[in-house]
Amino acid sequence: MSDETPARCIGLIGGLGVGAAVHYYQELAKAHAASGRVLNLVMAHADVNRTMGAAQAGDKAGLAEYLAGLIGRLASAGAEFAVLPAVTPHICIAELLALSPLPLVSMVDEVNREIGTRGWRRVALFGTRFTVESGAFGLLRGVEVVAPQAAEIDFIHATYLQLVNAGTGSEQQRENLSRLAHGLMERDGVEAIILAGTDLGVVFNESNTDFPHVDCARLHLRAITQRALG
Repeated sequence: MSDETPARCIGLIGGLGVGAAVHYYQELAKAHAASGRVLNLVMAHADVNRTMGAAQAGDKAGLAEYLAGLIGRLASAGAEFAVLPAVTPHICIAELLALSPLPLVSMVDEVNREIGTRGWRRVALFGTRFTVESGAFGLLRGVEVVAPQAAEIDFIHATYLQLVNAGTGSEQQRENLSRLAHGLMERDGVEAIILAGTDLGVVFNESNTDFPHVDCARLHLRAITQRALG
């Protein structure tokens, strides 16, 4: 038996969609193994349709109550902190923090820190319609969020939902989104694209993303790993 101090127990809300939860699980397992530690994780499955419906309706209180209930189940299972591996549910982050029985590792804090470090002043978002049209719900600080054109938002949203529902993506989807990213930079003077949808990780990675960007999932995973192992 090892005398290694156990990693802190992560409470992961899955289902937001499934591909993102699988990506988080795989990456957290690899990061723990690389540190010679065993991943300690429990997960509750959320209804993505209920979550998206609440976001679309602007029902922040109802969504926060629903997510807090799931976090309560995670706490009962031994979780020491909770993780939302999705951007759209952050529409209710203020309400959720007031209700949650566990502390949360904030994706938004990590993204704001990275944008500040890079010195960017003008960015665009890829993610759900709710995230893109709201400029990440006004949670990004010290940066101008440029909105794509209406047809482009439709395309981004439709592609993202395809990734969520399939749990995987194609090379064609990656190429189409990359083409749009370069177009936004050339036409609108955007300095970087915020990959503000964790399921984008099924098509983009460090080796195939050829435009300046912030991968919200990658930053979030790094912070979660530090919290679990520290």
